[in-house]
Amino acid sequence: MFKKILIANRGEIACRVIRTAKNMGIETVAVYSDADARAPHVEMADERVRLGPPPAAESYLNADLILEACKATGAEAVHPGYGFLSERESFARLLGDSGIAFIGPPPKAIAAMGDKIESKKLAQAANVSVVPGFIGEIRDTDHAVEISNGITYPVMMKASAGGGGKGMRLAYSEKDVRETFESVRREGLASFGDDRVFIEKFVENPRHIEIQLLGDQHGNMVYLGERECSVQRRHQKVVEEAPSPFVTPEMRKAMGEQAVALAQAVGYYSAGTVEFIAGADRSFYFLEMNTRLQVEHPVTEEVTGLDLVEQMIRVAAGEKLSFAQKDVRLKGWAIEGRVYAEDPYRGFLPSTGRLIRYRPPSEKEGVRVDDGVVEGGEVSMFYDPMIAKLVTYGANREEAIDRQIEALDSFAIEGIGHNIDFLSALMQHPRFREGALTTGFIAEEYPEGFAGAPADPQLVRDLAVVAGFVALQTDSRACSISGQLGDDVQPPEEHVVRLEQAEHRLRFEPYEGGILARLDDGDPIDVVGRWMPGKPAFKGLIDGRARIVQVARRGRQWRLTTRGASHVVDVLPAHIAELSRHMIEKVPPDLSKYLLCPMPGLLTALHVKAGDVVEAGQPLAVVEAMKMENILRAEKAATVAKLEAEPGDSLAVDAVILEFE
Repeated sequence: MFKKILIANRGEIACRVIRTAKNMGIETVAVYSDADARAPHVEMADERVRLGPPPAAESYLNADLILEACKATGAEAVHPGYGFLSERESFARLLGDSGIAFIGPPPKAIAAMGDKIESKKLAQAANVSVVPGFIGEIRDTDHAVEISNGITYPVMMKASAGGGGKGMRLAYSEKDVRETFESVRREGLASFGDDRVFIEKFVENPRHIEIQLLGDQHGNMVYLGERECSVQRRHQKVVEEAPSPFVTPEMRKAMGEQAVALAQAVGYYSAGTVEFIAGADRSFYFLEMNTRLQVEHPVTEEVTGLDLVEQMIRVAAGEKLSFAQKDVRLKGWAIEGRVYAEDPYRGFLPSTGRLIRYRPPSEKEGVRVDDGVVEGGEVSMFYDPMIAKLVTYGANREEAIDRQIEALDSFAIEGIGHNIDFLSALMQHPRFREGALTTGFIAEEYPEGFAGAPADPQLVRDLAVVAGFVALQTDSRACSISGQLGDDVQPPEEHVVRLEQAEHRLRFEPYEGGILARLDDGDPIDVVGRWMPGKPAFKGLIDGRARIVQVARRGRQWRLTTRGASHVVDVLPAHIAELSRHMIEKVPPDLSKYLLCPMPGLLTALHVKAGDVVEAGQPLAVVEAMKMENILRAEKAATVAKLEAEPGDSLAVDAVILEFE
């Protein structure tokens, strides 16, 4: 077994590999860019080596620097994690030529299956059904249009070396192809160093099902069941689960055996994933093979009881698998929600900045958090926007979903935008709970964007009580501090709570061991729970109903967040509430004459100049953030008055790009 391994990655996957290595008694080496100098994975490792400046091309993607770090520290093997160099054949070969083990598949298998175009050719040769499409090199946009017209729309354009949702665009018409083909090429080149693109038929109402493989260097190969990865946004997975609510035992066996046969045809070993697209009739087609560990591997670990990272290390060290296919058993259900640095309330725009507060839920039975950030740390614009993975396990799917909702209620993040509310809303959605999923689920259920999960009347009433309770505790504390509010000042006897366009009168009646609330002079409501000013969350019982509510002060207002939505609540003493009705409402400024940068990023293209007349929907600029290109379009017909930025500028959120007349 290896004595020391280097992890050629960052963030949560680097932390994940380090934890397993430590459990195996293996020393670890972390590498880092300047942006990650104080990152958790750097602190966790036994040794650390600086690679270079923040851009990935100058640090994590520089294979020569990784090799130098191995030689300097005496690392015998490298685990690449996922992304970066994990599917780079030349990197695996470079390590092998230097006598350093690559904790992954052999270079020839990476070359054969890591390239989407070549892998489809191999799948066809192995009689694996593939999605109709063009497998070959596409010269330019005109050639892409010609191919797409021949396949018939809709078509999917994909970067050949892509993965993780990068370098993918769905086109419903020739216009879509002409607008986005070059963008796909650029994303492929920027993220993977390869601008080749292939085009295939897009199967409508599909499900994304993938099979986890594990093989050793002695010819043994098993499949570890499937994962359902259909809940995606912009082709990037958001929620994954194992097993799939759609797959039957017969379908699992057929998919698994095809995946094994395909992997064995190229001499594959280590962990790998074969992805399929499945139709409503349970027909399935090969999409691609990911020759690495997947982001969503924890759900497979939860239902199989295996540590896939440990298995990868043992395989790389030459050990045989300790079990056969007949020994693989799937037990229970696991769900993973990806917590991203993005704002679902603003069209899921990327968010960067400092984590002013980061408090993940406590790990306990059925709850697992894989992360690589800490409170006070920075979420950089240079890397993937994933903050953490929240994994919940239950005896059945319903239990795993309910644990996910409860854990999300306890997940506190401040300082940057995040998608915790959105994940909770997905878990509560009737269609998700039924398992009626397709890759179009999010687009179909949130066509106008996300505005928070709907709150039932009981939750709204409970939130009114919570808001009044935290306001009462805040006022009581202020009154108890000598001289702060003067002598003999007592908290108001009655509050007015304004929530969800409704107004409630609220009184509290303390009793020994608790407090009773009377909402609109109704029946008493028993409030059991503790909260003090400064605490991020209220946790307690409202008439026996368990509630976990994130609490943030906003002047006399409170922002209460729970069950997939934030609610801004006015809590005022009754006499102040009467006076507040006479306040003049401030009208926000009109910013429609400006094109504002919606997120921090790099302005990579401007499609207009001063004096141009533009139409609604016309592309105006392209901003790159977190390795994704975002096309900014005109909201209405207008004339460009002047440009305030130029390609190559780094822009802050709401920076003016151009002004209209």
